[in-house]
This record gives sequence, structure tokens and C-alpha cells, in this order.
Amino acid sequence: MGSRAYGDRTDFENAERGLVASLSPGVVRDADDRVVWDNDVFGFLDGPCPESVNPSLWRQSQLCAKQGLFEVTEGIYQVRGLDLSNMTLVEGDRGVIVIDPLVSVETAAAALALYREHRGDRPVTGLIYTHSHVDHFGGAEGVIEPGNPDGVPIVAPTGFLEHAVAENVYAGIAMARRSVYHTGALLPMSPDGMVGTGLGQTASSGRVSLIPPNLDVSRTGQEEVVDGVRIVFQLTPGTEAPAEMNFHFPERRALCLAENATHNLHNIQTLRGALVRDARVWARYLDEAITLFTARTDVAFASHHWPTWGRDDIVTFLSQQRDLYAYLHDQTLRLLNQGHTGIEIAEKMELPPTLAEAWHARGYYGSVNHNVKAIYQRYMGWFDGNPAHLWQHPPAEEAKRYVECMGGASKVMAMARDYTAHGDTRFAATLLNHVVFADPSNTDAKTALAEVFQRLGEGAENGTWRNFYLTGAMELREGVKPVLFDIAGGMAASLSVEQLFDSMAIRVNGPKAWDTHLAIDWNFTDTGDHYRMTLSNGALTHRRITAEETDADLTVTLTRPHLLPLLGGQTPEGMDTDGDTATLRRLLAVMDAPDPNFPIVTP
Repeated sequence: MGSRAYGDRTDFENAERGLVASLSPGVVRDADDRVVWDNDVFGFLDGPCPESVNPSLWRQSQLCAKQGLFEVTEGIYQVRGLDLSNMTLVEGDRGVIVIDPLVSVETAAAALALYREHRGDRPVTGLIYTHSHVDHFGGAEGVIEPGNPDGVPIVAPTGFLEHAVAENVYAGIAMARRSVYHTGALLPMSPDGMVGTGLGQTASSGRVSLIPPNLDVSRTGQEEVVDGVRIVFQLTPGTEAPAEMNFHFPERRALCLAENATHNLHNIQTLRGALVRDARVWARYLDEAITLFTARTDVAFASHHWPTWGRDDIVTFLSQQRDLYAYLHDQTLRLLNQGHTGIEIAEKMELPPTLAEAWHARGYYGSVNHNVKAIYQRYMGWFDGNPAHLWQHPPAEEAKRYVECMGGASKVMAMARDYTAHGDTRFAATLLNHVVFADPSNTDAKTALAEVFQRLGEGAENGTWRNFYLTGAMELREGVKPVLFDIAGGMAASLSVEQLFDSMAIRVNGPKAWDTHLAIDWNFTDTGDHYRMTLSNGALTHRRITAEETDADLTVTLTRPHLLPLLGGQTPEGMDTDGDTATLRRLLAVMDAPDPNFPIVTP
């Protein structure tokens, strides 16, 4: 980006357009007075860009840090800058429809209160989840009573609940660890630390909840009327989330693009971990959105960043976003079919000039480099076809052999210093990483690697790359710090019986359970469901049964919520049993205890 592009203030004008009021101070606390969100801490972004931050990322963070209630168009408002994502509010006949209630209950409640302060105390008469990521449903209980006793319509794309659980519970422990790096959660918020993620500033740290949807969107073209507001939906599965949807408000001439078109290149696979997304269908759904909606649209907004106004600008924006994902997909396939590996393609890939110069196509959150590798992985898997890479040693053992071959740690460190001096910090990091893995007690190597990570982070345009590098540098200098992370506590009440059983199966210590064989029947009085759980050969499986099947070692009768303590390794209360009660103790004995730093659930 040249100096001329930095002089373009269109994004700043759009990010500030329609400001009604800001929350002052921009701080949200929980019931125990703990700060769960502080947007004011990013005040340092008002100054000039320091040498420690990539100027393009600094600009993006300045835009993302703008906080307050904004009018999008008549009857549609957004609260931005009170969490990683936006909350949108659409005024209906009797109240207001909330779209995407942020990450935490506390920030969602604060956003709704800010809206009501300036637009009146309207009741929430509808809730829409655009997709299955936690920053778009976690604050549900901040806008609707737990359990939804009033029967408020809660709209979501088909498959929403299944995918929300699969992402946030099944692999939640590993994702939580990665998220510490991804978001820079332990870094100071400063020019020398975390300045943003590119998609937003960071995520709030309040209580996560989930109220199940009661109205599924199952097809494109489906229309629903919520509180007098007509909405036309477009399903977009496999794009930014496995279950996602765009939707149009015909009478408001407004288009919600969920997280399918934001002001950055998004991830085909996130660095925090997730299923690989389909760049091919992503591009096709954006093209479909242009055809379906733009002729009757004056403003397009999304669940992150700021809106785009004017039909011509909306079409340009969506067309370029479409071409961005299509180009990365098709060119990766072209080159892999020529025999190139994912790493090679990532080094070769260049965007067309028009896309490379578009601010909204910059790699602030996703990047060309790691998205290309993700597309390669989607089609070809982890193996690059080289037999030498088929059965490699794990990192520590491989590192010991590399260091030995290169003449020992001191020689490898000398080579790394030379590569650093000549500007090749990437290979310096590779060399020093081998030394650290070969001997984690080598403090000189850890210090040198931290310095290289620091340089790589300070030069990164991508917010999450910066956070990964700087968090790695911090841990090399200060050691690994435990982070308490209740991944699924607020979601557990919404899990289906099958999802709860799946979560238990993931906890079984396979080798420990090899010789344990048992069968437990579960009868749920609140749902009328009957399941048989079988443990054999270290695998815990389950299936529906009829009430007449009674040959299990133990039969347990209870309500579904009473099952939750099992996820924490505890015996459920309020259950009736018939059979060998020791069977349940045998099951708990072969389940891994919850990680105290990353508890699976708090029953």
C-alpha cells in the first residue's frame, strides 16, 4: 500500500457514520465487579503508528476500536466496539430484534442498555444467530431471560446447534489453548503488545451462554416475519462457518452479510483451529448474494467491522470479496495439480493488483499465506506426497538430530545470528526452534528465539500472526502461564443428550479402558428418550433403544440436566438406578479428570 492509499479516508468516514453515542467509560464489568471488557485501553491507537507495529495493521485497529451505538439506516442500529463482534438491533412493531448477541452475557446486556438509553426501553421481540461461532451467540442471556420463558423467536441456520457444540466443546480444550495465542490474551494491550486481531480488537471475558434456537432457516428464499419485520434468508453453509446465513430486510433495503464479507481477507482455516472452510462455495454464495439482493439494497452490514452504503459500492465490495476467495481457491488447485506443495504455493501466490490494493482484501485476520495452505489441506490432507515426510520423528526428537548434524547448539545459534543479521528471520526462527526443542533448558537459545519472534511479530500485517509471535516471545522469556478457561460452562445446558454422550466419549482414556466392558441404559424422564451406552475396546458408543431393552449392567433414570456433572467426573444427583451401581464408578474411573486450567464444563 502506497502513501496514496493511506490518504483514502473512506473507511474512517464509514466507520464513524451514524454515531449516536458511545459508552463512557467504555468498560463493562460482571456481577463481581471484574472487568470483562475495556475498549478504553486501546486509546493509544489515537497516536501515530510506532515502529513496533505494521502501519497497515495499525490503521485497521484504529478502525476496529471505534465504539458506540451507530445508526445503519432507519430502524437498524449497531453497537460496535463492545466486543470482538457487533450487535445489530432492528426495530419492529412492538420491540427490537437482536442480531448476534456478542461473546458474553455482560457485554450483550451493556450493548442493549446503550441502545435503550437512546432509543427507548423496547422489549427484545426476536433474536437471530447468523452462524455457529461463539462470538455470535455467547451473550444470549444478556438480552433474553435464560430458558426463553417468553417464547421469543430465536432464528438460526439449520445445523446451528450441532456445529456450535462441535466447535466449542468437542475440541474446545485445544482451541482454548490456541486462542491464547490467536487473540494475544496474555499480552499487554499496547504498541508493544496486542493492538487487535484484524477482525476486531479482542474478545470479552465474561460469561458465555447459549439459548437454543426455536426457528430454523432451512432453505434459501425462506421468508419469516418477526415482530412485523419481513426477512428473506440465504443459507451459506460451509463458508465462514459450517452453519451460516445472510439475510435481507426488503422494506429497509438492508442486507446482513453475517461474517461472509467483512473488511479483511477472512480465514479458510483459523490459526486457533477449526474445520477447513470451502473457499469455492464461499465465492459462489457471495455471487448469489449479489444476484439475490443488491438490486434492492442501499446498505450492507456484517457482524464485524462497519457497513458499506450505496448500491455501486456494495456490488464492488461483494464482487471483490467473491473474486478474492475464488482466486485463492482456483490458483491453489491449479498449482497443486502442477505438483507444487502447499508451502510452495503459499510462497508463489500473488493477488491480482486490484485485490491487492483493496483495503478490505488485506490479510488482517486470514492471510494469503495460511489460507493457501488450508485450501491445499482441504483437498490433499497433511501429507505433501514426499516419502521423506511420511514418517518423520516428532518435533523434539527431530530437533535433537538436526542440532547434532549441524555440529551442536552453539554452531546452530551462530548460524541463526548470521541469518538474522542478513534479514532472514524466518530461517533464523527455524534454526533456533530446533535448538529449543532439542534442549528446552537452553536459556540463550530461548532468548534468541524470543528476539526473532519479536521482530516477526512487529512486522506482521496480520493481527493474529502478530499475537502468535509476540505470545511465543513472551512465553520463551517468562514461561508458560496457566489460563483458566471455562469453555462450555454456559453452553452445557443446551447440549442434546447425544452431544453430552459424545463429550463424555472424548474424555475416555482409551488405553486405560481397553479391558473395561460395560453397558448402561439411560432413561430420561423429561424427554422420554432411552439410550444405551456401551464401553468396549476403549471406545464409548451410544444408540437409541426402546424401553423394552433391559439387559444392560445398569439402568439409570433421570432428567437430562442431571447428566451434566458426568462431564466434570462427578456422579449425577437425582437419579434412580437398577442394576450394578458400581458400573458407573467403573466408567468414571477410565475418564480423564478435567484439566484444572481448561475445565471442560462447570456443572
